[in-house]
Amino acid sequence: MKNKKIFLVLLIFGLIALTMNTYAEVTKLKSIGRYTFARVKGNIPTQEVMKTVVDRYAADIKLGFDMAGYGDLYLPFLDELKAAIFTDTTWAVGDRAMWMIFRNQGKVKVTKEIEWAGKAPLEVFAVDVTKDYKIHHFIIPKPCGNIALRNIEDVPPPLAVCSLVITPEKANLNDPITIDMSGTQNAKSMVVEVLNAQGETLASQKLTPESPKWQTKFDKPGEYVFKASALNLQDIVSTNACQAKTYINFPPVCKLWTSCLPCQDYVGRPITFDASGSTDPDGEIVKAVFEITDPAGQVLDTFTKTDKPLQWEKTFLKAGVYTITTTVFDNAGGVSPASDACHLSFEVTQKRFFWLLEAGPLIARGTYTTYGFLRGGIFTWLSPNRFSFVASAGGAVPFQGDPWKFMFLANALVNFHAGPVYVGGGLGYSSKEQNTRKSGLDAVGNIGVDVFNNWTSVGSIFFEFRSPLGSNRSFDEHHKFALGFRMVF
Repeated sequence: MKNKKIFLVLLIFGLIALTMNTYAEVTKLKSIGRYTFARVKGNIPTQEVMKTVVDRYAADIKLGFDMAGYGDLYLPFLDELKAAIFTDTTWAVGDRAMWMIFRNQGKVKVTKEIEWAGKAPLEVFAVDVTKDYKIHHFIIPKPCGNIALRNIEDVPPPLAVCSLVITPEKANLNDPITIDMSGTQNAKSMVVEVLNAQGETLASQKLTPESPKWQTKFDKPGEYVFKASALNLQDIVSTNACQAKTYINFPPVCKLWTSCLPCQDYVGRPITFDASGSTDPDGEIVKAVFEITDPAGQVLDTFTKTDKPLQWEKTFLKAGVYTITTTVFDNAGGVSPASDACHLSFEVTQKRFFWLLEAGPLIARGTYTTYGFLRGGIFTWLSPNRFSFVASAGGAVPFQGDPWKFMFLANALVNFHAGPVYVGGGLGYSSKEQNTRKSGLDAVGNIGVDVFNNWTSVGSIFFEFRSPLGSNRSFDEHHKFALGFRMVF
C-alpha cells in the first residue's frame, strides 16, 4: 500500500514537470512591434506595397524560411505576396503558431512554438500557400510585418479526370491506331484496355502523364472498344466515363475478268480487263489499278480507273507471257489483298497466217505495155515481225489490144521486215503476154513500205521487178515492172 502511494506521487510530479517543460518551450508573445521584421504600410496594403516589401526583403525572407526549415515554401510565399492575395483576420488569444520570423538588432531570427498572449485578439493578414496537397496558413501581424506559420492543413489530392482520344476513328487493316491520354488531369498513372466487338479483352497498356500515348494496330476488321481509367495520388480511380471506339474497315474483295484466256492471235487486238465484279462488305469500290509485268517482274504498263465500269482495254503489240495484277480500293481507302483471282499470267500469241490481195499497174517489156493486175494469196510470218512468206496468184489484163493478151502471174516470196520497210525475193511464174512469147519461171524481187499496221491487218505499197529465168526467154522481151498495193488481213 505504501509503495502504491509513492508511485502515485512520483507520477503526479512527473506530469507536472512535463507540463512545465512543454510550457517553457512555448514563447508567449504579449505585445507586437518591438522586433519588427518589415513594416507594412496601411491596414490593407495594396499590391504595390506588397511588391515593395518583396523587392526589399526577399533575401531576408528566404533566410528566415531556410532557418525555419521551410525553404521550399519561399518562392510560393513570395508569389502570393506579389499578387497581394491575403485576407484580414485575427490571431486569437491563446492561439499558437509553429514559428515566426522577426528581426532582433538588425538580424533575422526565428522562434518556434509561439503563442499570442496579448489582452485582445491581434489583427493580422492571412496568406495561404498550397503545396504538395497541403495548405500552409501564414499570418503577418499588422503592421510589423513579422511572418508566422500558423498551421498546416492537409488537402486531399483532387480526383483524376480521365481523357481518352483515339485516332483515327476509322482505319484500315494494320494502320497505326494512336491512343492519347495526355488530356487526363490529376493522375499519377492511367490504364487502357482494348476489347473486341464480343467484349473480349485483347490487350492492356499502362500509361503515365510523362508517357501518355500508345500505338497499336489490328489485322482483323470490325469494331474495337477502348476503355480507360486513371488513378490520382491516393490511388483513387477516376469516375468519369472514359471510353472510345475505332472501326477497322473491311477490305474490298477483288474479282477480275478478262476477254480472252488464252489469248491466241491477240497481238494487235484489244484485250479487256474488267474489275467491275469486285465487292466491298462495308462500302463501295471507287478505284481499280491495273498493272502489267513481264516474266522478270518488270512493270510494262499501268492504268488507273476511277469511274465505272472499272475496265481497261489493253492492246499488246508483241507476243509473250504477261502477268496482270489488279488492286481495287474502297471509299475508306481500303486496299484489296493480293489474291489469285486478281493476279494471273496469260500468253498473248501473234497471228501468223493471213489472206492477202495485191493490185496495181504492171509494165511488160516490149513496148512497155501497161497492165492492170490482181492477185490473191496468203501471208504468213516465218519469224514474227522479221521474216514473212508470201504466196500469191492472179491475172493481169492489158490496157491495149492485140497482140497483148491476158497474163497469169504467180509469186512465192520471202521478205525481211525492218519496222515498216520490207525487202525480199523469190520465184514467180508468168504466162506469155503475146502468142509469139513464152511462159516460164521468173526471178522476182520486191521492196515495200507499210502505210498502216494495226497488227490484224496491214496495208503496204510495194515495187516489184520480174526477170525471166532460163535461156529460152530473153530478158529484153520478158522482164516486167509492177507497182502495187498489198492488203494483208
